[in-house]
Amino acid sequence: MKSCALTDVGQIRKNNQDFVFAQDTPLGSLPNFYMVADGMGGHQGGGFASRYTAERMAELISADTGGDPIPAFSRAIREVNGELYQKACAFDDLHGMGTTLVCAVIDDGILYVANIGDSRLYMIGDEIRQITKDHSWVEEMVAKGRIERDSELFIQNKNVITRAVGVRDSVTADFFEVAIEPGSRILLCSDGLSNMVDDEEIKQIVRTSGTCQEAVLMLLQEGNRRGGQDNISIVVIDPETGDEKTC
Repeated sequence: MKSCALTDVGQIRKNNQDFVFAQDTPLGSLPNFYMVADGMGGHQGGGFASRYTAERMAELISADTGGDPIPAFSRAIREVNGELYQKACAFDDLHGMGTTLVCAVIDDGILYVANIGDSRLYMIGDEIRQITKDHSWVEEMVAKGRIERDSELFIQNKNVITRAVGVRDSVTADFFEVAIEPGSRILLCSDGLSNMVDDEEIKQIVRTSGTCQEAVLMLLQEGNRRGGQDNISIVVIDPETGDEKTC
């Protein structure tokens, strides 16, 4: 197992409200742990929300002795959401803050995933497969047949998310458990990448890069070259090798 994780402010924003976490070695009872959080709610609120969520999730996972990733995710998310919501209610400068969250564990060829919001996880082999489902207004409208994907209305409302950690006193995460296809790499990213670089281009970069670090740097460079309109956060994981440390 090896991975690389980076976050970048992009070309437009003055502050980075994203946060990444990647650990190839055991965290608590889990064999590894990876996460991307994309904060919202003003500089202080958004930045606080993503960092607090990522660091507190890692702390709670580290102390969890259950050994089963999905229940561990569920317990940690419930705890973090409640804590973050209480802070948002207690402090005026944090009011309205929240964050997306996508996290993953790889264990014995199985990928365990939790997501809230529109940060994504892809499995990339011969094809690119988005495992997570965006919790966004446009995706809900497309699913109901009310708007067309890539229409003007879709593009204008792409950043309107319908679920986030810390916005309400409870939140519902989606959980996924999938077998890892041989030779595949795993990508976690914020919408700062997926809104700038389309899926096929992401696939080509990840497939043609030599190492996880090269893949992350090339994706980051391409996102910024396309305009870098938001913070960009990326974690690339190679499940089948273990001779490099997390970058």
